[in-house]
Amino acid sequence: MPNSKIISTGCCIPSEIITNAHFLEHEFYSADGVRIEKPNPEIIETLFKITGVRERRYASDALTTTDIAYEAAVQALDGIDRESLDYIIVAQNFGDVQSGNLRTDMVPTIASRVKHRLKIQNPYTVAYDIPFGCPGWLQGMIMADYYLRSGDAKRVLVIGAEILSRVADPHDVDAMIYSDGAGATLLEAFDDDDGGILSHVTRTDAVKNVWMLRMEKSYHPDRVGDELYIKMDGHDIYRYALKTVPLVVKQALDKAGLGLGDVQKILMHQANAKMDDAILKRLFRLYGVETIPEGIMPMIIHWAGNSSVATIPTMLDLLLKAQLRGHRLSSGDIAIFASVGAGMNINAMVYRMP
Repeated sequence: MPNSKIISTGCCIPSEIITNAHFLEHEFYSADGVRIEKPNPEIIETLFKITGVRERRYASDALTTTDIAYEAAVQALDGIDRESLDYIIVAQNFGDVQSGNLRTDMVPTIASRVKHRLKIQNPYTVAYDIPFGCPGWLQGMIMADYYLRSGDAKRVLVIGAEILSRVADPHDVDAMIYSDGAGATLLEAFDDDDGGILSHVTRTDAVKNVWMLRMEKSYHPDRVGDELYIKMDGHDIYRYALKTVPLVVKQALDKAGLGLGDVQKILMHQANAKMDDAILKRLFRLYGVETIPEGIMPMIIHWAGNSSVATIPTMLDLLLKAQLRGHRLSSGDIAIFASVGAGMNINAMVYRMP
C-alpha cells in the first residue's frame, strides 16, 4: 500500500497587522446584550493573558478566501505540473465573504474557483470543499491519505483558507482572537517505507456539544439586520478540548505503534495559548510524564491569531522552510498534528518525516 508524503507546502499570511490597540475604541457587550463596563484596556489585557494573542493578521478589503487560498496553492505548486493533480481539497467554513457584506458566497466551491485560477484543464482534477470547523485542513489531509493509499490518486493538494475577521462580531470580546490566512500542502503517493502519514483518528461529538460553536446575531442590542457572526462558548470548549484532545492524540499514537517519547513536534490548532498548554500537560500526564520537552509545541498564535483551518498548515510551511526560530524537523522525526473545532470535531495525525 502506498505511503502519503508531503512534498511541498505554501501559505498566505496577510500583510495587515492588527495589534490589540485596534480594539481600544470598541464597544463590547455580553451575550445578553448588556454593555461591558470594564475598561477596554483591562478587557484586552485579560484576553491577552488567556489567549496569548497580541496581534493578528487581516486580509485587505480587496481579497477573498479564494484569493488567499490561491496564493498558498501557487507556492505549494511551484515547479509542479498542475495538470497532475488528482484532487484539490479546500477546507473552509464561510466561503467568499466580501468586505462590508456578510452574505456568504459558496457556489461554486472555493476549490473549483482555485482550480479555475490555476488554469488546470484536466477534468479529472476533482475539486471540492470541506466545511469541518477548525479541524478542516487536517481532515482534508486524512481524506487525501485515503485516496493516495487506495491507489486511485497520486497527488492531492489540500488547502486551509479562512477570512474570520469578516464574520467576527466587533461587539464580542472573542472577536479579538480571530484572524485570516491560508496554508496549502501537496501530498504524493510513494511505494516505499521512507516516512509519510502513519495514522490518524477523527471523532465528532454532536449529541451534547454541537452548538458550542455556532452563528448568531451581534451582541449589540441595537444592531439591525439579519447578519450572523461566529459565536462560541469558550469555557465549555476549553473543558471539552482539555478532556478529549489528549485522548485522540494518544489513540493516533497507539495506532501507529508509537509512544509520546518518539515525538519531536506537536503542531496543534491554536485558538488559545493557555488551552493548548493545558492540553499538552494533560497529554504528557496520560503517559505519566510531568516534564515537557522544551520547544515540542511551536506557537504562532501570539502574532498570527486564530486563523482556523489555516493555522496548522501555515505553521507547517514556516517550520519546513526554517522560518520558525528554534524549530526544525529532520528526516525520521515524528510530528503530531491535532485540532479541535465546530461540530464538535477533533482529529489527530501522526507523520514521520521522510
